[in-house]
Amino acid sequence: MKKIIKGIDQGVLYMLLASLFFAIVGAFAKILSREMPSVEVVFFRNLISLLFVVSTIYKYPIKQSGGKPWLLFFRGLMGLLGVLAFFYNIAHISLADAMTFSRTSPIWTAIFAYMFLGERINKKGWVAIFIGFVGVVMIMKPNGLTFSKTDFIGLASGVLAALAYTSVRELRKYYDARIIVISFMFMGSLFPAIFMWISNFYQFPSLDFISAKFILPGGISWLYIVGLGGFAALAQIFMTKAYGTTKAGIVGASSYAVILFSIFVGVSLGDALPDFIGAFGILLVIIGGILVSKG
Repeated sequence: MKKIIKGIDQGVLYMLLASLFFAIVGAFAKILSREMPSVEVVFFRNLISLLFVVSTIYKYPIKQSGGKPWLLFFRGLMGLLGVLAFFYNIAHISLADAMTFSRTSPIWTAIFAYMFLGERINKKGWVAIFIGFVGVVMIMKPNGLTFSKTDFIGLASGVLAALAYTSVRELRKYYDARIIVISFMFMGSLFPAIFMWISNFYQFPSLDFISAKFILPGGISWLYIVGLGGFAALAQIFMTKAYGTTKAGIVGASSYAVILFSIFVGVSLGDALPDFIGAFGILLVIIGGILVSKG
């Protein structure tokens, strides 16, 4: 076993660990969603992670030039909405499907980078994007031209995450990576808190992924909340280490292990295994995402 681990590229190993931790975060989110609304789960996830990241500033001071506050705000807003959509789906569909929708983000990122940053997409890239889209349709299984609410929210989770990641490509030139993460987590704590406060006075049933009253956690739920934030912070750390150690394409390809981990974790929590069409759709999304990641 030790020989196998030593034979794995270090960056890939970091990404596999990050993927496992992301799947565990999904598990905690799914468990907590049985007792509290998804917007509250997002609030605690970001608040606990924020405390972890802020604590690193005292040991490693910030070094940056800054100068792009509106782009920083845009990244935080897109990231927040993407996480709200993702956690809503975790509460309402299988963990594997929710994770697969979210992992369409590299496909959307390639499109947005082409549109807004002038990055080129070769023929293989366009084929990969097409394969990924076919996979998404197979997961959604539309009845005629009818899609469910979780289908639309699932697509939104991937698109919004891609917009956030695309903005990060530009922000990295101006800001310390921790400031980018902190701005996102701060907004991800503040706005859900505001949404829950407003819900005490006004209810918006169609916007239930952001509109819900705060429910005070009790007992073991607090342990799950700490685990949620702690593993989220660890996942971010190992993902950052992975991209700093190995080529982005290789790391991006190995990140799709999170879907496989999510299948096993989801089944252990009571999710059904994907049927043939759904499993094939997941496979196509993985293939499309890997091809896009490797350029």
